[in-house]
Amino acid sequence: MKEIVLQAMREAGKPVSAGDVTKVLGADRKEVDKAFAELKKEGAIVSPIRCKWALAE
Repeated sequence: MKEIVLQAMREAGKPVSAGDVTKVLGADRKEVDKAFAELKKEGAIVSPIRCKWALAE
């Protein structure tokens, strides 16, 4: 799920919320939230704007 979320974020090309990713993927919100939490812990994503996430460069 993490790779799918990362791909959706790459395609968006801008900071997105978990809700945005959920809508695009048609996935369960809990699964997306779990993937976001794991990616945050790994340092793969950062929050440049409150409640929005972007890929860590």
